[in-house]
Amino acid sequence: MKNLNRWLVKLLQALLRALKENERVYTPKTQVKGRTATKKPTKVKGVNLLIIRDTFTKESTIGRLFINGESFCDTLENPWIDNQRNISCIPQGQYKVRLRYPRESATREYLHLLVQDVPNRDWILFHRGNTAKDTSGCILVGNGREQDVVENSRLAMDLVIKEILNLGGENINLIIKNK
Repeated sequence: MKNLNRWLVKLLQALLRALKENERVYTPKTQVKGRTATKKPTKVKGVNLLIIRDTFTKESTIGRLFINGESFCDTLENPWIDNQRNISCIPQGQYKVRLRYPRESATREYLHLLVQDVPNRDWILFHRGNTAKDTSGCILVGNGREQDVVENSRLAMDLVIKEILNLGGENINLIIKNK
């Protein structure tokens, strides 16, 4: 019980720190008038993530992340190198995703996402980072992009997690397609 209480306190402290760091007020896209639904979200059957990869270089693969059909942020992955561990993006396809808590990770002190059942791979995460060197085969998110770089990754990751939590945080599905 003490461990659970400590974990909850750390989670709340991390969330408060993240909120203080973000200067702008976040309104979930599901509640923005004129862009999507204006009603407060009701029980959602799941969260659908779609990555459409559109830029391919020797150093990286850049795409766009959509959450429940709404364009949300940019993504950066390693280039395709035959699905090799730590140096390649994962294959196109459908995957289940779950929230991964800081207590489950030795290196990530924030809530992030774990992509499950990737063929011949494991520990594929959505996490913070700005260049292909930061990915190790994972998916980085950012608000803004340049060649082989995504920008404002910390803010983008926080907003992705907030949106997923706003949509229920469960039954998360990911589809990855190349343009």
